[in-house]
Amino acid sequence: MINIAIEAAREAGKFLLENVGNVKNIERKIGQATNLVTEIDKHSEALIIKKIQQHFPAHAILGEESGAHEQKSDYRWIIDPLDGTTNFTHGLPIFCVTIGIEYDGEIIAGIIYDPNRDELFSAEKGKGAFLNGKKIFVSKTDSLINSLLVTGFPYNVNENPQNVIEHFVNFLPKAQGVRRLGSAAIDLAYVACGRFDGYWEVILHPWDKAAGILLVKEAGGVVTNFANNVNDIIYNPNTLATNGLIHTKMLDVIHTITKKS
Repeated sequence: MINIAIEAAREAGKFLLENVGNVKNIERKIGQATNLVTEIDKHSEALIIKKIQQHFPAHAILGEESGAHEQKSDYRWIIDPLDGTTNFTHGLPIFCVTIGIEYDGEIIAGIIYDPNRDELFSAEKGKGAFLNGKKIFVSKTDSLINSLLVTGFPYNVNENPQNVIEHFVNFLPKAQGVRRLGSAAIDLAYVACGRFDGYWEVILHPWDKAAGILLVKEAGGVVTNFANNVNDIIYNPNTLATNGLIHTKMLDVIHTITKKS
């Protein structure tokens, strides 16, 4: 299954690169003026689904653009065919393809492919995390002030859901730096390989993070929700992923808002 996921991610990534600057139709998802979808997203997802269905026709699929393709199966493929659509439409080379494979409610394999850097992140449950075939590990930074963090904002950030703005403001003086790349999957991949020490986001969809959660865990990191619960992370909207050493420290900052509200 992971080999098929890799093939599908590479094919979709090649298609994305070939179509940078060729977007002809940009739609806005209902009720979300800044949440974009293009014909490129849809075609990329169709390529991935076709590949999966050729090899595993009985498996269920959950795609960002086409929704659920339900089957009576313990396996579910969770797909984001273009994570970083806004970046893509502006020609900013920070976007990727991400595919997670869920079995009986647990992610057992994950792929994140960044075609711009030709970086393939992969993980299988219990077998470690890899970048282009080389094993990767989370960082060893143990203090928040020496940590480089990353986050993202929901499309309705203007409504400040779940105090997203206050969380960002609170982390700024407590970390070495805070970045916002615009691709949750890449954020998680970068935590897994030690480029970032920690990542938080108040609202994520399963396709944003399914593969990334496994990558971070297999690289030695910790992933929970804001209540420090390790269960049901895929379908719980808020997410905290760290190297483990700063996890409690990040939770403390997050909970300063929780206590006030």
